Amino acid sequence: MTPRPARNSSEPAPGTAEPVAAAKPAKAPAKSAKAPAKAAKKPPAPRRAASRGVRPAPALDAAERGRLLAGGHHDPHSLLGAHPLRGGVVFRALRPYAEAVTVLGKGLRAELHNDGDGLFSGVLPLSEIPEYTLLVSYADSEIEVQDPYRFLPSLGDLDLYLIGEGRHEELWTALGARPMSHQGVTGTRFTVWAPNAQGVRVTGDFSYWNGTAHPMRSLGSTGVWELFLPGVGDGAMYKFEIMRPDGSHTLRADPMAQRTEVPPANASIVTESHHVWRDQEWMARRSARPVHEAPFSVYEVHLASWRPRLTYRQLADQLPAYVKDLGFTHVEFLPVAEHPYGGSWGYQVTGFYAPTSRMGTPDDFRFLVDALHEAGIGVLVDWVPAHFPKDDWALAEFDGRTLYEHEDPLRAEHPDWGTLEFDYGRKEVRNFLVANATYWCEEFHVDGLRVDAVASMLYLDYSREHGEWTPNEHGGRENLDAVAFLQEMNATVYRRCPGVVTVAEESTAWDGVTRPTDHGGLGFGLKWNMGWMHDSLGYVQHEPVHRKYHHSEMTFSMVYAYSENYVLPISHDEVVHGKRALVSKMPGDWWQQRATHRAYLGFMWAHPGKQLLFMGQEFAQGAEWSEGHGPDWWLLDPSYGAESDHRGVRDLVRDLNTVYAAQPALWERDTDPSGFSWVAGDAAEDNVFAFLRHDASGAPLLSVSNFSPVVRTEYRLGVPEGPAAWQEVLNTDESRYGGGGVGNPDPLKPEATESHGRPTSLSVTLPPLATVWFRPV
Repeated sequence: MTPRPARNSSEPAPGTAEPVAAAKPAKAPAKSAKAPAKAAKKPPAPRRAASRGVRPAPALDAAERGRLLAGGHHDPHSLLGAHPLRGGVVFRALRPYAEAVTVLGKGLRAELHNDGDGLFSGVLPLSEIPEYTLLVSYADSEIEVQDPYRFLPSLGDLDLYLIGEGRHEELWTALGARPMSHQGVTGTRFTVWAPNAQGVRVTGDFSYWNGTAHPMRSLGSTGVWELFLPGVGDGAMYKFEIMRPDGSHTLRADPMAQRTEVPPANASIVTESHHVWRDQEWMARRSARPVHEAPFSVYEVHLASWRPRLTYRQLADQLPAYVKDLGFTHVEFLPVAEHPYGGSWGYQVTGFYAPTSRMGTPDDFRFLVDALHEAGIGVLVDWVPAHFPKDDWALAEFDGRTLYEHEDPLRAEHPDWGTLEFDYGRKEVRNFLVANATYWCEEFHVDGLRVDAVASMLYLDYSREHGEWTPNEHGGRENLDAVAFLQEMNATVYRRCPGVVTVAEESTAWDGVTRPTDHGGLGFGLKWNMGWMHDSLGYVQHEPVHRKYHHSEMTFSMVYAYSENYVLPISHDEVVHGKRALVSKMPGDWWQQRATHRAYLGFMWAHPGKQLLFMGQEFAQGAEWSEGHGPDWWLLDPSYGAESDHRGVRDLVRDLNTVYAAQPALWERDTDPSGFSWVAGDAAEDNVFAFLRHDASGAPLLSVSNFSPVVRTEYRLGVPEGPAAWQEVLNTDESRYGGGGVGNPDPLKPEATESHGRPTSLSVTLPPLATVWFRPV
């Protein structure tokens, strides 16, 4: 018997109770759990003779016995369990540390011979295999257990066929740890894809982290290994012990684990959901209107730091009410999939199927999503199929060879992040990721996936110099495997999950990111407009006196605004690592910074495209995000004296969302060029931008932004004919937002004075560093 691995961080404390299926050590648990060298020794000669009538079993072939004990046998079920032979039935059990093993059945009690190394065997004079259990005797106790090796494979032929084809859209129901009833017995089916392994064993707290007793069987050419363990259920911790092609062993977390230990511990945990969903009405109506024709205003949240140390269920008591009060239609969570480093955003994922356990269980996360839906708020999660970390207990060289990563080193290593890139051309890897996308939508009812770092997937030469990449079959730089994967993922998600939206973070000019796959596009619903973000932030960071030289940075976005379906993102990426918080990017004194911050948000909410704002920016937090304490909520405390300061900016965001939702002109034709027209796009000397938005019926809304610190009175703007008067519906300079209160309190009547190519015009007052919206009354 090979020494078992040293106890990992997942191992229970000495004395932890075990399930009935446990292979209990002969000594006290605390001692055996820490003595692998002793465990490796051959057990002493049996103290009791085998039962009368039990003949010695034929000796195992020495090579087969050696492979079985070393954890390198592909079919342990052919050696262990019960098998008919001439003259009876042979029983064979592998029970390390046991002193005796007895076969129990109806009218049957037969003690097996001790063959050494934890093997027990015997031939009983039976005509057929009976229903039986095993009574396993240790120095200080006896336990009766089901024999895992009397069970047929618990994974069906259809599952294996779909896995082999790379087309199992519910892969999480076939691979991983699944509590179930099999052949009338309750337990857990363990399955793992490890095609390069010589052997695989399950180990966990149910076996005191000694996998010797639980070798798995290979299910043919699919590369899937399987074992049904009776008596193991919800809450059990486990890993897979894999014998690599070179004969060495590696202990791995389950790639399909749906629950994990709290990091830095990294064992997988058997889990099954007991959550009862209450969001049937939400799920039924979320597909009623296409997302690009609906209001879509997103509050981006890093859950672990929004209110530090809150659990998912505690967040469910606070986050929905906060987001609903501010009027956002959706939240977007930075990655919630399990990741090793808690001080990060979570973009280096090790548990793609497991919500991070730092804040609770998978059902606790379901509870949070349910609460948000009950409040009328959609939920998006960041999804990271571009890369994975190199942790030696996770996906990297999972079974001893490249498996999830590309076999070509030039395509496996990600040059920027010290991580590995997925092999999108391997059908099983592609299946792992496509199924993962649908898993989050179906199992957790999320309403969208924001796909991270799409550009790094699409280009073979991404962040690589000449000679560091290999062209595709056509001689180009496009990663054709990644293109096919993204198309399959989007097509599958949209087919299976009505109302769900996929959003691409794609920073280049790749053609057709949001074009349907049947028209040759990637098939995303929306795309982050990184060009707008970069240009507009560049503009507002200039001193007002210099902005006229950068005027086109605010207008250029309209040249390509309808080439894709866009989201305007002011995301986590823009407020960390020395980039400063949004308000701190603005020049001038504190009043001018806040005023420009408010004016910028007003411009953003009126611009074609959806909106996304990272937490803390809704109240003009001046400091960068910190994982340690999250947003500076104390700035909103009335005792701080910020009634017209930070609280005013938050009130503005609330009103922006309220007016936005009530004005279809701001969202109904976001992807239709006829929904937008410039009024003043060339007023560079004035730092003024004025444009009209139109709803499906043609009703207009006028947005005017003045990015100069001066009041402009009697500023003339051409408007459409027809409306008898125009009313100011939002002004970022209102006193209650912290502004100077300059505006247009009374309705404005159009005058028959030509301006900006229109026969009628308005004479308006433009507050300093402010955005004003008008609509007909």
